[in-house]
Amino acid sequence: MEYVTLNNGVHMPKLGFGVWQVPNEEATPAVEKAIEVGYRLIDTATVYQNETGVGKAIANSQVPREELFITTKLWNADHGYEKALKAFEESIDRLGLDYVDLYLIHWPCPDFGLYIETYKALEKLYKDGRVKAIGVSNFNIEHLEKIFAECEVVPVVNQVECHPYLQQKELKEFCAKHNIYIEAYSPLMNGRDVLNDEVITNIAEKHNKTAAQVILRWHLQNNTIVIPKSVTPSRIEENFNVFDFKLTDEDMEKISTLDRNVRINNDPNVYHRV
Repeated sequence: MEYVTLNNGVHMPKLGFGVWQVPNEEATPAVEKAIEVGYRLIDTATVYQNETGVGKAIANSQVPREELFITTKLWNADHGYEKALKAFEESIDRLGLDYVDLYLIHWPCPDFGLYIETYKALEKLYKDGRVKAIGVSNFNIEHLEKIFAECEVVPVVNQVECHPYLQQKELKEFCAKHNIYIEAYSPLMNGRDVLNDEVITNIAEKHNKTAAQVILRWHLQNNTIVIPKSVTPSRIEENFNVFDFKLTDEDMEKISTLDRNVRINNDPNVYHRV
């Protein structure tokens, strides 16, 4: 496992296991398998409705709690200072934990005008020691700038859609300047076109790896935290086996030319489902 040091000194695994769209009852065996394989970062969220299943897997694990890095996220319906504090308590109860390592605002929902208030609740949780680190998800540059202007704690992470067809170069550059790590969700474009891209498959053939492994390695070498998701045991293992090879500068350059600004998830500027 490779680790990064966040801007508050906390160490976070660079490769994690996501459980988006994994039903609660399937989350337990999937997370148990992930931990067994070697994953230490587990990423869930209130809206995934599987925090209970994730919590069971953590409780069943033989790995000490302090060696695991657990992330969950506050849902759109819970924006606002008091609502955010209550939502956190409910999440931690479902997970069966005393603390989480990283707590994120899932979407900025700019139409609500509440993400500053919400982030200030996260700051309180951080100062009270209930969370080891706080951050955001799906925040664009203008949302981050507002946080810098009105809040005290710089987010450690901005979790966003990122894959070779949506490389987020401007956002990455901005976040790097402010010592915020980009964490890539849908890193394999949810199994869509990018896995069959000729550039990717040729590089995979050269390294005797799968297209998915090449893309995950590309994320890691771009200094991006990455959280692939799968419930298939063999795929969970495959996605973890990305530390025994390295892409060349030429490989990295070829993949960098694939950026098409193709988004398969929601636009953070307008998305506000509750």
